[in-house]
Amino acid sequence: MKTKFLRAAAGLLSTLALTYLGLLAVTFFIGRVVPVDPALAIAGDRASEEQLQRVRVELGLDRPLLEQFGLYLKKVAQGDLGQSILSNNPVAEDIARVFPATLELATVGITIGVLFGVPLGVWAAVKRGRMADQLLRLIGLFGYSMPIFWLGLMGLLLFYAKLGWVSGPGRIDIAFEYNVPVVTGLILVDAAMAGEWEAFRSALSHLALPGALLGYYSLAYISRMTRSFMLKELGQEYVVAARAKGLSEMRIIWRHALRNAAVPLLTVIALSFAGLLEGSVLTETVFAWPGLGQYITNSLQNADMNAVLGGTLVVGTIFIALNLVSDLLYRLLDPRTR
Repeated sequence: MKTKFLRAAAGLLSTLALTYLGLLAVTFFIGRVVPVDPALAIAGDRASEEQLQRVRVELGLDRPLLEQFGLYLKKVAQGDLGQSILSNNPVAEDIARVFPATLELATVGITIGVLFGVPLGVWAAVKRGRMADQLLRLIGLFGYSMPIFWLGLMGLLLFYAKLGWVSGPGRIDIAFEYNVPVVTGLILVDAAMAGEWEAFRSALSHLALPGALLGYYSLAYISRMTRSFMLKELGQEYVVAARAKGLSEMRIIWRHALRNAAVPLLTVIALSFAGLLEGSVLTETVFAWPGLGQYITNSLQNADMNAVLGGTLVVGTIFIALNLVSDLLYRLLDPRTR
């Protein structure tokens, strides 16, 4: 038993190591094939050829490609993602500063998606082929297929400009921007911890629209996948047997069918959360949300490749970590996969 466990752990660790090595290789070679000269970006357009060459030597760009990759691996292992040209700060510090804003936005989005998407998906499966099912599928299709930046612009026009129900772009009103001491980087949490309730309400008003937008986007996907998993489970023999035993329909649906459907659904939710963490670039741009997506976008527009590749590496790490967590939960909940 112990040997089997050690083999499984070794296999998992080797898979993770190879996956992460592949991610590092992809980010490194992307940085080398893009038509941007890092030395020119650092030294400036007016730098002489001698100055450019000196910068290339300092960056190690004069060395063989494999040697450069080895140096890149060594720096990443030490937590060094390079220095940002725009902010003149270490990229790791910049990402640590902007990531909590994205985490807060994505957490609100996935919470809305799970709380509403799972029950709606179950209901659609139970009402298969009826009007309720068709309506929910239409709502899901609309949310999943419409461009998210268009929904964001329409939401700002309606709920902010016309109705005034929510605050506009940004993370908090400028009057409260420096009133909240940064502890966790999650502005709602920090404002509540500091007792700054006016700032809390301002931040919540700014978060409501982009959070609801991402929530609707994740809801559309989660509800569709929940419906699919539930239809499969409701057609199984154990459901027929449970009905023959006289169990109530609610118990069959929520305690038996949904419990079995929850196993693959965990993977869907984990990947949806990872997608919100990296795919909220357009949302952050539309709402001027100072998160990781906007940071990568601004860096890309200004040829700050260290920042772009550092952000890409963080996003890839998030996907790998959430895949690992979902796989472990999958094995924990379903003994057949162990």
